[in-house]
Amino acid sequence: MAEYGWSLSEELIKKACTELNEIPEERWRANMAVKEQMVTRPDINFLRQDDAFILRFLRARKFDTSEAFKLYASYFMYRQNNPDLFKDFKASESAIKEALYDGIPGVLEKCDHFGRRIIVLYSANWDNCRYGLFAIYRAILLTLEKLIDNEECQINGFVIIVDWSQFTFKQSTWLNPKVLKLMIEGLQDCFPARFGAVHFVNQPWYIEAMFKMIKPFLKEKNRNKIHFHGINLGTLHNFIHKEVLPAELGGTEPPYNNQYWAKELIGDESFSFSDKHIYWPDNCMTKTNGHTTLKTRSESFPLDHFTAVEEHATVDKIGTYLDEEFFLID
Repeated sequence: MAEYGWSLSEELIKKACTELNEIPEERWRANMAVKEQMVTRPDINFLRQDDAFILRFLRARKFDTSEAFKLYASYFMYRQNNPDLFKDFKASESAIKEALYDGIPGVLEKCDHFGRRIIVLYSANWDNCRYGLFAIYRAILLTLEKLIDNEECQINGFVIIVDWSQFTFKQSTWLNPKVLKLMIEGLQDCFPARFGAVHFVNQPWYIEAMFKMIKPFLKEKNRNKIHFHGINLGTLHNFIHKEVLPAELGGTEPPYNNQYWAKELIGDESFSFSDKHIYWPDNCMTKTNGHTTLKTRSESFPLDHFTAVEEHATVDKIGTYLDEEFFLID
């Protein structure tokens, strides 16, 4: 993870300023404004309160601190209200692993021309005998958690392509309405990401009929981001250049290898957002005699960061040092 804006390119810093109203010198003030609102929600256990984590919520809401806090609170409330989603929430969990190895979802190696990561779902690969839509959603959420840990993704955002090729009518009956509603709630209102667009390709008529059923649950701005291309991949290429797309999507890249993203995510044993703890970046952890503990703030963050910030507030108020209680759910 590019830690708290210190490794961003000049181009990304300028983009964050122009599109997200992000002023590097004012990040600490925005973080404080979000933290000060936490007292209004004593019902929520905010598992992570560090500046780097809160920054992703500020960016997702263009540094509107009130809206960023609403999203921050919704993120953790969603976890508390849906514990089954986050039980054993890691890539090595059997159903999540099955979905990932089937490319549901996958992530392309190259970004689009706006720098956005491209998430792909090959729906025909879904074998309901091995895992259900719930597992697919968990795999999508975990993928997003992994990607959003990168600051470039926080600034540039994502696009999603769903390929419905060879997806049968029988398979469409596996699209559980309750899980679909849960997915819309979680991705639309509770996750700190910038979704540029969702592209459906090769969709049959019954998928379009299903969309009409869930359309009322989508906010208008999100409805406008969903595009149906059918078999006309040329219209997809108007949005995402074929130079970054795999062959099956009409691109010039080789066919997508489902193992690429699955192996990358499953191979990171430390990455977990399960019900008993929440991921903390390796660069803020240290091992002593085989035991993993949190680093002190001086080990985790450059000294000049705290010299500047502490002119305005105490360490306790800033909340940059976390102890183990923030990793636990009551």
